[in-house]
Amino acid sequence: MKTIISFFTILISLTINAQQLTKQLKQIDSIVESKLKENHPGIAVGIVKDGKIIYEKYCGLSNLQHQVNFNKKTRSNIASTAKQFTALMVLDLSLEGKLSLDDDIRIYLPNLYKNIDDKIRIRHLINHTSGIRDYVELLDLEGNVWWQRFKLNNDDVMELLEKQDDLGFRPASKYSYSNSNYIVLTKIIEKVTGETFNDYSKQYFEGLGMYETAFVEKYMAVIPNRANPYSDWGSGKWWEVPTVTKTNGEGFLFTTLNDQLIYEQAVQNANRDNNQLLIQSQKPIPNSEIRTYGFGLELKDRLGRKSVYHSGGTYGFHSQTYRFPEEKLTVFIMSNNGNISSNLIAQEIAKILLPKIDKEDKYDANFYNRVSVLKEGKKSQIEGQYNFPNNEKLVRIVNENGKTYWKEGNYLNLEMVADGENTYSFANYPKIKVVFYDDKMVEYYTSGRTMIYERTMDSPASFSDIEGFLGTYYNGELEISFELMLSPEKELKLKLSNEEGTSDVQVFNKNYLLARDNYIIKIQRDAFDRGTSVLLTYGRAENIKFKKKTNLKFQPKVKTENGYIQVTTIGPKDGDTADILLTKNYPNGNEIWSKRLGGSSYDKASSIVSTKDGYLIVGSTSSYGKGNYDIYVIKTDKSGKQIWQNTYGKFYNDYGYAAEITANGYRIKGTTQDCPNNDDINRKCKTNVWFVEIDTEGNEISNKVLEKISHDM
Repeated sequence: MKTIISFFTILISLTINAQQLTKQLKQIDSIVESKLKENHPGIAVGIVKDGKIIYEKYCGLSNLQHQVNFNKKTRSNIASTAKQFTALMVLDLSLEGKLSLDDDIRIYLPNLYKNIDDKIRIRHLINHTSGIRDYVELLDLEGNVWWQRFKLNNDDVMELLEKQDDLGFRPASKYSYSNSNYIVLTKIIEKVTGETFNDYSKQYFEGLGMYETAFVEKYMAVIPNRANPYSDWGSGKWWEVPTVTKTNGEGFLFTTLNDQLIYEQAVQNANRDNNQLLIQSQKPIPNSEIRTYGFGLELKDRLGRKSVYHSGGTYGFHSQTYRFPEEKLTVFIMSNNGNISSNLIAQEIAKILLPKIDKEDKYDANFYNRVSVLKEGKKSQIEGQYNFPNNEKLVRIVNENGKTYWKEGNYLNLEMVADGENTYSFANYPKIKVVFYDDKMVEYYTSGRTMIYERTMDSPASFSDIEGFLGTYYNGELEISFELMLSPEKELKLKLSNEEGTSDVQVFNKNYLLARDNYIIKIQRDAFDRGTSVLLTYGRAENIKFKKKTNLKFQPKVKTENGYIQVTTIGPKDGDTADILLTKNYPNGNEIWSKRLGGSSYDKASSIVSTKDGYLIVGSTSSYGKGNYDIYVIKTDKSGKQIWQNTYGKFYNDYGYAAEITANGYRIKGTTQDCPNNDDINRKCKTNVWFVEIDTEGNEISNKVLEKISHDM
């Protein structure tokens, strides 16, 4: 009797579960069908649960011109979701002992990054910690976006990367997604296997039972049942992006929904089948410095639970894989409709199928401790600029019309609401908390994640700093340059050598600029505080060095309350002597007064510094001192009258270039020459940077020779 009751209990339970699943699948039908009309570009949705396909649906068209339905035979481009397969091939080769994930990539590709001493390991490519810049942005900087590059292929990308002298950052120091990494992986696969990537990958997919899946072979090659990509880009009319490129490994994988579901079943059944390759492919990379990106897959919690996932997007084409291993549930979507989101639809579907959980919002324990302490303290000054360490990110906290805003570049502007003393949340994201203390700004998330920002100590840009930005900057790797210039309205502008017109430049401080909304420009300075080069970050192409080719000046001009004051070097027509001319001018350039300073020989001015009671002029002199040329410093009052002068140097040539105010007086920055002998013909002299500390009366306190050899004087 008990056996009969148990049987009926199980039967009833199965019936209820089946009814519940039927109801859920109908809800999913409604979601999918609501996203597009029958005559719109299409979508394919598949769901695998407990190792079995429980849902497969197609809607819309794969080809608008010929009104072809998106169906089981349709092959669509899943873009970056393909990265997991390139990574799988590399993992497989490593398990076979044909390569090591810790190998330096130069073992296989010696023409890459010859000047980089740090190891760039294969695993750094797989999880985007290599520092190799994304070719997409590099090509864009060259002036022609990648998808317009006729016949662009992996060899072209490698040629571009081989021209790069340095990396965007030190390998393993940070994560930065880059398609270039997976192009390089295809070349390593070719070196190890002795086959072309296309041939090897085609056989590999067949081994996985995915017979309708292949990377693009030729840009004009016919792909049977191929979907075309569409979007209206806000115009209300459908547009198609023509395919004129042929890169692969990072994307451009054409596949069917059926093939993808075959693979998803294999992944879900990997433990049952003891498939070590697929088991390892879903985990973090061994020895990796990061644990949130593995073998072409994101490894982060989603929808409140452990998840393995990836998205892909190439204009009208896009796709999304969400795996929830603990629930043995996978949702896969691919589409050729650029007006919808595979990611958002996949999340909607997953929420229906996943068991409901009560998740308590839980911040890092430090949040509660910090808020408790701040309740009894004074309100901090929160406005200012904050850097996220080791990241190309500067956040500005500003007050506008009585409201507080978090700003990043020109594209992110979030209102902040005060929750308490020094504690804020975002108006649209109230669960994210921001706490200010000790020149720090900390973001707290309910996942327990924290992000700590440091208040930047970079000083605001001065009148002289802005003038110092002006000039032409060149990058030989891309063979492009840009110019920073002042408009007639005295606004800073940027002009690229390969484009017409100029764009606005925002000056955040003396070392940080923003141009074109997405060009982050960091000023690199030499020992004399001159901007001699910049590091430009454009999206995923970080820290591209542009060397300054013009206007390498010191600081010959400072702003005053009613104009400016400047120093120049002048001399008679015969050129036998030279003096220093100090001039005060109105804003329009008309002279207010001038003073001539110096001795009977050659005296040169490099820069001027404004002090509380006057000005400090730094230059070089052969009229005074111990050697051929000595550092020359003159102190004047506000009217230009000389208060004192002094020289600093040895027998050979010593030059003064710049100065800064210190607690005890001034730091004079220049160069000192060291020669083995006094033979003017044969001597080989070394010139080093030289700092001289002096008091407010010009008396030397100390000096220090820096080994850094100066250039571009």
